[in-house]
Formats: sequence, C-alpha cells, structure tokens
Amino acid sequence: MQEIELKFQVPPERAAGVRRAVNTASSQAQRLRAQYFDTPDRRLAAAGLALRLRQERGHWVQTVKGRGDGVMRRAEHEVPVPAGDGPPALDLARHDGTPVASALREVLQRGAAADLAAVFATDIRRTRREVRTAGGALVEIAFDEGEVQGAGRVAPVLEVEFELLRGAPSALAAQAARWVTRHHLWLDTRSKAERGDRLARSLDAVAAVKATRPFLHPAMSGEQALRAMLGNCLEQVLANASELAAGSGTPEHLHQCRIGLRRLRCALRDFAVLAGQAAPAASAAWQAQASALFRRLGGTRDRDALQEHLLPALVAAGAPFRDLPAAPGAAEDPGALLREREANGFWLELLAYIHGEAAAADTPGGPRELRRSVRATLQRLHRQVASDAVRYADLDEAGQHRVRKRLKRLRYGVEFCCTLFPAAAVARYLGALRPAQDALGERQDLLVAQSLFEAQLPADPRAWFAVGWLAARRAQAVARCSEALAGVAQAPRFWSGRAAD
Repeated sequence: MQEIELKFQVPPERAAGVRRAVNTASSQAQRLRAQYFDTPDRRLAAAGLALRLRQERGHWVQTVKGRGDGVMRRAEHEVPVPAGDGPPALDLARHDGTPVASALREVLQRGAAADLAAVFATDIRRTRREVRTAGGALVEIAFDEGEVQGAGRVAPVLEVEFELLRGAPSALAAQAARWVTRHHLWLDTRSKAERGDRLARSLDAVAAVKATRPFLHPAMSGEQALRAMLGNCLEQVLANASELAAGSGTPEHLHQCRIGLRRLRCALRDFAVLAGQAAPAASAAWQAQASALFRRLGGTRDRDALQEHLLPALVAAGAPFRDLPAAPGAAEDPGALLREREANGFWLELLAYIHGEAAAADTPGGPRELRRSVRATLQRLHRQVASDAVRYADLDEAGQHRVRKRLKRLRYGVEFCCTLFPAAAVARYLGALRPAQDALGERQDLLVAQSLFEAQLPADPRAWFAVGWLAARRAQAVARCSEALAGVAQAPRFWSGRAAD
C-alpha cells in the first residue's frame, strides 16, 4: 500500500500551541518505541528503504517503507507480529507478495539479510486526532515528541505529521496549510529513518540533491506532463530546502535549491501551455513567488561561488588580497527564509496542484500529441538562442544576461522532455549546449565580481587590481560566449524529423 502524508518541524516556541491543538477530547496518546535495521554497509538506507520493529500499545509491528514521489507518497507495508516474551525477531517473509518486499529482497540478495542489525532507535510520544475537511477528506494529525538515538548520539524530535486516511491528496495539503499559517510549521522531507541513519554514521551533513529528469510518456495528457515536471522540480527544491531549514545545509544545498527554483520557474513559464484550459490559474503568481525566493537566496550563493572559483585565479595572478570584499547589505539567512510561512505556503499550493485530480476534458489525442506540443516550445526556445548568438557581442550587459537565462530555459526544457525522444540525439544536443553554459556562467561571475570590487574602491585602492584584471577577462569571455553560442545554433535539433515521432 501507499501512505500519503506530509511532515513538518515544529519551532520549539510553538510546541505548546501545537500540543493544545492536537490534544482534544477525541485525541489519543501513545508511546512508540522502534528499532531500525540495516546492514553494516547501509544497503537499505542507500536504496531509500527503512525496516523497523515498533512497539505500539503493548504489541509489535514490523514495517518496511520505500521511496515514493519524494514528497507526499511513500510505499509502506506493515504487519502485526505475534506477542512473545520480548522483542520479536525480524522475518522478511512477513512482507512477501508486496512491491516493497521485492525491493527489499533485491537489495538484500547474496546473503546480506543475515547481516541485518539494529542501527538506531526512536522513542516517541505521539498524540493524534482525526479531522474531517470541508471537502469530505479524513486526515490524521499526529504530534510527535521524543528523540532519535544512534551511535551514542541523540537528536530531538518535535514534528507534526498529516496523513491522508480518505479523500483527495489536495485536501491534505490544504489542511496542512492552515496549520502552517497558525503555528509557523515548516515542511521537512527528511524521515526519522534518514535522521537516525545519519546519527548512526555520525554524519552532520549529506550530499545535496541534484536535478533528475521527469519521466514523460507520449500517451500522457498535457496536464499530466506539466504535473510531472512540476513535481520533479519540487522534489529537488524541497530536499535541499529541508537541509537548509534544519541548519544542516551547505553551500551546495543552497546552489541546488536555487537550481530547482529556476527549473520550477521555467516549467511554469514555458510548459503551462501544455495543460490548455486546465493550466493552473496561479501559474503567473507561482512564477513570481519562485523568482522572489530565488533572488532572496542569491546573495550568499553568488559570494560562495566567487570565493570557490574566481578568487583563487585572482590570487594566482598576484592580487594584493586574499578575501573578497563584503557585499553591500546583509545577506539573508537561507534557513530562516525557508522556514517562513510564505515559503511553506507556496510549497503546499504547488503540492495541491501536482496531486490534484486531472480535468476530465484533458485527455491525450494520440501517442504523438504530447511530442507535437513540446516540439513547438523547444523550437521557440532554440530559435531565440540562435538569434542571440549572431548578435551576442553587440548586446549590452542586460541583453547578454538575458541570453544566459534563455539558454538555461532551453536546457531545462530539453531535460524536461528528453524521455519523449531518442536518448542519443538528446545527449548530442545537450553536449552542444554545455560549452555555452560554461562560457556564459564564467562571464556572469566576472560581472558580479567586478561590481563587488568597484564598490570597494573608495575604501581600498587595492581593488583596482581586481577591477583591471576582471575587465581584461571580460573581453575574452565575450568572444568565448559568441563562439559557443554559434555551436548551439548549429546543433541538430533532435525534436525535428521522423526520429522525433
């Protein structure tokens, strides 16, 4: 079976209010103590699986959970275990005949099941109540207080889970949105199993989540394709935003979160047309919200990128300093920004659309319709970049920056639609885009750095060294950009011709 739920962290100062809101006359409280199992090389965690034994009201339940869509849906199968004198032994056969059992067996093949051992534990006091929504859905709200224990370390748990028991997933998002507004909750895609595995491995940070490509099928309707694109973008955004909001994020998490927001903007701007009359009415507003978040998260990321890539080249050229000048104005804390009610309300609006019911009138008109629809968008984006390539050197700075944004939109559009076309042809086209992406990215870094050092001139004349060095590099960068863009203009368009059909 699949569970549909959303989990939120509770700010400590809001815990008392959440506790009162959950603890009604009809609520139930129970203590949940669980042990989570894995192999010494963490095969289950690597595969996105969690295997646990949990004691609930004096009896035991064995559960295995698997990956779902990364945000709301997750595969789950649980089995009550006969009571005994103590904690029962694991028995993987209890899950036989289920999809998660197949995944479990595949990961634990070649005798690895014998190596399973408890690697971390949880001790939770859960208070839960059920709520009927205006749309007739039934939602369980569970407030968890306790801790995760692993490798001699302890992490507190203070979170609320909203689980859909009956009804539409969009109703779950709407119910959660009301609690976000009232209690300042923030959405967290990290499970207790993930947090426990980190404790057991003494990890303070994990790798940032990079973009993947959505799976589109030619028989999909336009609305289904748009939802798949938006869901794919949101998975990347939320995985990295959760780390940043929790205080465990790195500069790379910030970078990947911003990439996800940029991809989200492009999907809304260039592919909302696929849904026709069923396109989300809030599409323009969502683009604006994604743009605003992207900008507010930008100052810190830009400085990190320059510090890592450009400053070493300046120092090697003989610069009389070892640090970048301070940016004007204080940079916002990305974690605090991503814990704000506005950001979390935005996530929930998107989730409500992504998991909403498809419009009855939006049906595919044949296996080639979706390809034809995306072909027009890809052709338009390619033509814009090809036109820019001819006159790039003559454009002003604003115009050259616009070219870079158009190139990114073209690349993201190709990645969104790539499963509809021959893989080799798509790979060749993306290969032609890569040199232009690198060249335009380098030029943008030079512009940002020059602004920083020019602002520093009145206070530090040494900044003249950087201003002159950067100006010389910019002239060379423009020539490289023009050459690379010409290669994009000449690249064979994989969406044209019979192979695309």
